[in-house]
Amino acid sequence: MSTRTLKGLIPALQASDGAGVKLLRSLGQTQGHRLDPFLMLDSFSSDNPDDYIAGFPPHPHRGFETVTYMLDGHMLHEDHLGNRGDLRGGGAQWMTAGRGIIHSEMPQQTNGRLRGFQLWINLPAKEKMKPASYRDIQPEEIPTATLADGIEVRVVAGVLDTAGTTVAGPIRGISTQPLFLDVRLPAGTVFTHGLPEGHHAFVYPYEGMVDILAPGQDAQRINTHQAGLLGTGDGVTISATDQAARFLLLAAHPLNEPVVQYGPFVMNTREEIEQAVFDYQNKQLT
Repeated sequence: MSTRTLKGLIPALQASDGAGVKLLRSLGQTQGHRLDPFLMLDSFSSDNPDDYIAGFPPHPHRGFETVTYMLDGHMLHEDHLGNRGDLRGGGAQWMTAGRGIIHSEMPQQTNGRLRGFQLWINLPAKEKMKPASYRDIQPEEIPTATLADGIEVRVVAGVLDTAGTTVAGPIRGISTQPLFLDVRLPAGTVFTHGLPEGHHAFVYPYEGMVDILAPGQDAQRINTHQAGLLGTGDGVTISATDQAARFLLLAAHPLNEPVVQYGPFVMNTREEIEQAVFDYQNKQLT
């Protein structure tokens, strides 16, 4: 296996979205902070309801996919197509905006911790105008694999295939072939996983910190709430420090297409963005 090394870091910055939800944004904080086909990664976590209670009222999307992965708390998804989804701790939603969808994600709690992530994944040009779709993924639908040394891996998308363990997540068959793993490492343990050589990949520790290990290289540190962009190779080796860590490992096939974004619309040309705005203003988004 040719082991990937760390080629860059994107520290998360404080931001707000929706009706004032406080969050940390790594990928997507500027147009230069992306990793094709990943457009944005937001992390939200607070025990203070003032940080999240206003939620994400109805808003449009076109041209990409949104993935919301909940660790703690409860949010309700509703959209103009009639979909309704309960996002609870350990669950997720996978929404393909396609040609257009108008949805909301509103907290269903007035106290306690709300914690999770939202990831945006671009769609290829040929799929940007396909019909929108939505999948509500309950916690029990996301398999957890327990590996040696007490390592635990939840498989949201793609296939975990390491150390003789193969586990498929609920999301497969998408053109960008996304891998979405939530990995828990006890202190001092090491996790190795293969990655298709042409796929772009990054690691996002959200509890503790991790090191990227490669033969002949010093350990490369990724601190909490940094997106660690990985270089080329067909696998990655990640170790916890003297403290336990939890991180996301995300990988997907790049599109290598132009990206033009205007708020919630992501297309390939300025003209397509103008059409999206026109369609939304004239109630013709879908």
